[in-house]
Amino acid sequence: MPDKKYTLLEISEKIKTPLATIRDWEKKGLITSSRVNGNTRMFNLNQALNVKRKLSGKSIGIEYKVHKSKPTNFSAIELFSGAGGLALGLSNAGLEAKMLVEIDADSVKTLRKNRPKWDVIEGDIREVDFKKHRKKIDIVIGGFPCQPFSYAGNGKGFGDTRGTLFFEFARCVKEVMPKIAIAENVRGLIKHDGGKTLNTILHMLEKLGYRVACKLLRSQFLDVGQKRERLIVLAIRNDLDYPFIFPRPKDYIFTLKDVLKDCPKSDGAAYPKRKYYIMSKVPEGGYWRDLPIKLQKEYMQGSFYLGGGKTGTARRLSWNSPSLTLVCSPAQGQTERCHPKETRPLTVRESARIQSFPDNWKFEGNLSSQYKQIGNAVPVNMAYFIGKCIIAMLQGTYNNKTMIKEEHVQNQLEFGVKK
Repeated sequence: MPDKKYTLLEISEKIKTPLATIRDWEKKGLITSSRVNGNTRMFNLNQALNVKRKLSGKSIGIEYKVHKSKPTNFSAIELFSGAGGLALGLSNAGLEAKMLVEIDADSVKTLRKNRPKWDVIEGDIREVDFKKHRKKIDIVIGGFPCQPFSYAGNGKGFGDTRGTLFFEFARCVKEVMPKIAIAENVRGLIKHDGGKTLNTILHMLEKLGYRVACKLLRSQFLDVGQKRERLIVLAIRNDLDYPFIFPRPKDYIFTLKDVLKDCPKSDGAAYPKRKYYIMSKVPEGGYWRDLPIKLQKEYMQGSFYLGGGKTGTARRLSWNSPSLTLVCSPAQGQTERCHPKETRPLTVRESARIQSFPDNWKFEGNLSSQYKQIGNAVPVNMAYFIGKCIIAMLQGTYNNKTMIKEEHVQNQLEFGVKK
């Protein structure tokens, strides 16, 4: 059974740690809490103990690894595959990739180089016919780009989404009619256009004959050394009596120090001379406000006088915390990802480790393209745990220690999405 939860005060007393410190851990995404009776926050004791041990340099007895399980006979089609983070995680969980669709040429080369036996379709998804796979595939999954939606409503079905890439995801589901369909996207989709976009997506999947649930997953609690959130929309065909199963968050985290241990050398970007000097003055875990005031004004220029924290600007990562969310370039002005100790951006292999790619997964294209492929990927270990839940649904199994059953109506209401 899941561990008993305690209030903030109870946790503070049990692990002999100040309340302010525990609040800071939660703010930094090192621990989680759930709310009961309206507003009372409840914490996991083991999770708090594990964070305290880790931050004090003690072992928690769990080593970082890229997970892998035995293969099954369940099959999947993946859309918008990118460099293969989602596909590899699902494959590691035991799902067989029958088709992958991707338009970016370098990403296609990456997929084919690493998995030459996968059927990778290069090109525009609008030109791909999925009808030959009808009722022969167990899962359709993909992270469609969130384009502008129209909200015609009134039961128009595809008319609500035509012209968007979600329409192509929905078309694939309609042509294949898999047992399970999964769409993954960024957290922002929840409130995009006041919730109308998510509502349209759920409505469309229901129109196609599926029960639907949503859940926001946080990768740092799924064996990924990175704070990254993904919204998972899970759809089950109406004729199947499967429960909705999602990964249960772990009661521990892996820090940057854990995941970058013995990381292979590789190519990486470099700072221009003046930026190198400025970044060298930022302490571990710090950002632009930790610079001398003169350098703050030089680096921020007009932004120095504007409101907002801009905490990603001139940001140096910390060894004792998961990485911030990786972006498509490690040295963008407002989303800096500087190495914790050395004054440089993260390398390709360091970025891949943070996304839980194995060291033997090679990326094709120039340096900029490799960073982009890695930054756009779903973390491999996160995808692995999603895959294990899919298999549990298909097999009729359930592990309460590693999985959570959810009710679809509750989840829709949780996100403020009304039918």
